[in-house]
Amino acid sequence: MNLKHFEHLLALAETASFSRAAERAHVTQPALSRSIQSLEEELGGQLFDRVGKRNHLTPLGAAVVERARRVILETSELKRSAELLRGGGGAIRVGLGSGAGALLMTPLLKHAAANHPSIRVAITRGSTELQLGQLRAQELDALIVDVRRIAPAPDLLIEGLVELRTAFVCRAGHPLAARRRVEFGALLDYPVASTPLSDEIARLLVARYGVRADPTRMVSLHCEDVKSLIDTVADTDAIFLGVVAAAREGIAKREMVELPVSPALNAGARFAYVTLAGRTEAPVMAVLRRFVAEKLRD
Repeated sequence: MNLKHFEHLLALAETASFSRAAERAHVTQPALSRSIQSLEEELGGQLFDRVGKRNHLTPLGAAVVERARRVILETSELKRSAELLRGGGGAIRVGLGSGAGALLMTPLLKHAAANHPSIRVAITRGSTELQLGQLRAQELDALIVDVRRIAPAPDLLIEGLVELRTAFVCRAGHPLAARRRVEFGALLDYPVASTPLSDEIARLLVARYGVRADPTRMVSLHCEDVKSLIDTVADTDAIFLGVVAAAREGIAKREMVELPVSPALNAGARFAYVTLAGRTEAPVMAVLRRFVAEKLRD
């Protein structure tokens, strides 16, 4: 058996179709069939049950797929380690969640351009689910996301970074901005803008303010891009629900204010640095780690 056999096996396991697996592996369908048959003969058992047009893993097949993934990852990491030792790895490929993106994306690009012009920086935005897929496909080197959006998994290393306060923020000229105390019900007279919230935060909101705080009912402006939400709140009577640090520039200029909602929300976004277990981290990623430690704060 060889790596090609394992690559063909994984392609078929993930697509359940010989034609799609052959297309993914860039071989003909007969060649892929021969590869799978050769692996079955060498292992002495059937790896797939052919049911109609679908191909399902047998118990033996599932066990072999699990090991094949590890073998391919280790081989990839061996090549990657060699490249790093030869002086390669001058690239940062990072996925940023909504809150982290608002705080880090533009500052990171400016920091790299001014202080590390030889480093290539590629930033990906999008849903956490999409970014996890890119991380697992080794298209990204790390994610910085709200840890509540990540389900623990054996192939992920999740390092807690910091918890940032969450609150309600509006423009300085908002009708509620001058009040010393704002009852929760008063917020509902205006559009509430927020990124998608985790189930944990949703439960906390309902426990704190009642069923009216259920994000599916309360939030009328949804967006993954926090900067767009902040810009909308700055120009309208909408109220932002999210990480206060995302509005730090507007608050510092006294263009935006944090509303004194009663009772106080007392919630935060817990950010994490997520990498793929077993991967060798490029030395250049130390630049990202130092930058994040300095910038990701209230």
